[in-house]
Amino acid sequence: MNIRVAILGPTGYTGLHLIQLLSNHPHAQITYLASQRDELPDITDEFPQLLGCIEPPIAQCQPIDAKAIAKQADLAFLALPHRVAMNYVPQLLDAGLHVIDLSADYRLSNAAMYKQVYEQEHTDPNNLAESLYGLPELFRRQLAGATLIANPGCYPTVSVLAIAPLLQRSLVKPNSIIINAASGVTGAGKNPAPHLYFSEHNESFFPYGQIGCHRHQPEINQVLSTVAGKDIDVLFVPHLLPIDRGILATIYLEPAEDDVTYDDLIEAFVDAYADEPFIRVRHTLPNVKHVAGTNFCDVAIRLTETSFGRRAIVFSAIDNMIKGASGQAIQNMHVMFELNETAGLV
Repeated sequence: MNIRVAILGPTGYTGLHLIQLLSNHPHAQITYLASQRDELPDITDEFPQLLGCIEPPIAQCQPIDAKAIAKQADLAFLALPHRVAMNYVPQLLDAGLHVIDLSADYRLSNAAMYKQVYEQEHTDPNNLAESLYGLPELFRRQLAGATLIANPGCYPTVSVLAIAPLLQRSLVKPNSIIINAASGVTGAGKNPAPHLYFSEHNESFFPYGQIGCHRHQPEINQVLSTVAGKDIDVLFVPHLLPIDRGILATIYLEPAEDDVTYDDLIEAFVDAYADEPFIRVRHTLPNVKHVAGTNFCDVAIRLTETSFGRRAIVFSAIDNMIKGASGQAIQNMHVMFELNETAGLV
């Protein structure tokens, strides 16, 4: 199978990584780059590292025209900003395209929750209700043959994969989960901001966003609640690291019962991910350097005694640009079209 691929919004970091990963893909070919800019860019001017990786006619971005895209592509990856992607998805679906959206516009389960989190009305509630959440390790069966997949956020990916096996076996209490996570600066995108200037960010490490109500928290709660079959409410605190890429999450959980052992906890991970090609259950602690440039998620767990009770601590690491964005989107493409999941990613 040769899948013809369009990328909408290729001038950001997720677009760059999609192009790099798809350039030598055995079953996919980039046939259309589409930009919403008034002056349409050549992608090799935006990213000189792509010179020689993409044919010049394709490198020149075209307008976002659903009918024109549908004549040249089977699948559209949307690497557009939040609140923008939903303006194009209905047209793309109506034109007969499969869509994988890397923004947050189709991740939440309903329009009311979206408005609460992103402070804007959702303009495509019908497709929002039909979209599927693209975390293959948990929802693979539903994703096969899908027409619209919402690619998860990077923080939800690293967090949910580290927690889900414990909730599935009811090994931890559902409402005492604390996620302390830190990401490289690419997670903030390309738009300039004072805290991202080199002089501010270099040799710095700090929390950011709305502490206790960050926009990724409802997404994490939603997915974990689906996994557990009950309401889950986590506390999520993000931090920014002075590195280009990578996320490390340290997650604190309370065992559900006094007799829960380390063997119970590690067995939950080993059993859940035994056949997952991109999850590595480790006995040594994860390091962002060991997952950089890959679609792997490394997880490890410890059980410790404290003066205030026993705590399970899960450590999880991914590359925020690959497993947290573009690599996972390609993994979702594989599941959507029932291809080998590791193609072009290992």
